[in-house]
Amino acid sequence: MNKTFAIAAVLSMLGGTAAMAQDHAAEVKARQGQFRILALNLGVLGGMAKGAIPYDAAAAQAAADSLVGVSMVHQPTLWPEGSDNMSIDGTRAQPNIWENLDDVLSKWDALGVAAKEMQVAAGTGQEAIGPALGKLGGACKACHDTYRAPE
Repeated sequence: MNKTFAIAAVLSMLGGTAAMAQDHAAEVKARQGQFRILALNLGVLGGMAKGAIPYDAAAAQAAADSLVGVSMVHQPTLWPEGSDNMSIDGTRAQPNIWENLDDVLSKWDALGVAAKEMQVAAGTGQEAIGPALGKLGGACKACHDTYRAPE
């Protein structure tokens, strides 16, 4: 009888662990989606800055506006503890994020500031995009170097 209860307890714990990992799927998918949106729009702006894409003030402005919009997403909702790469598959978020969440959120705020600078610059001409893009890249790198696992 005790053996049956022990097996049932182990199975329920395993099932509970799987359920907990599933609980973070929406948050992980949402935060990865926001990074894809950032990458897409940074690609447009980067292409224009390099001359690989013809400069179009309206398209540059739309890309910059999208960056600002994404930077305004409330981040703590997307970063539940236990949604790191050591706890679940499919993420590069390192566990040290939750030891330093205030720093991560501060870096996200810096991204928002840089995005707003790009928003001001984007529609003014191709030559204005490069310097603003450098600030955005620096904001991204500041977080990725410390909190994102390599591929």
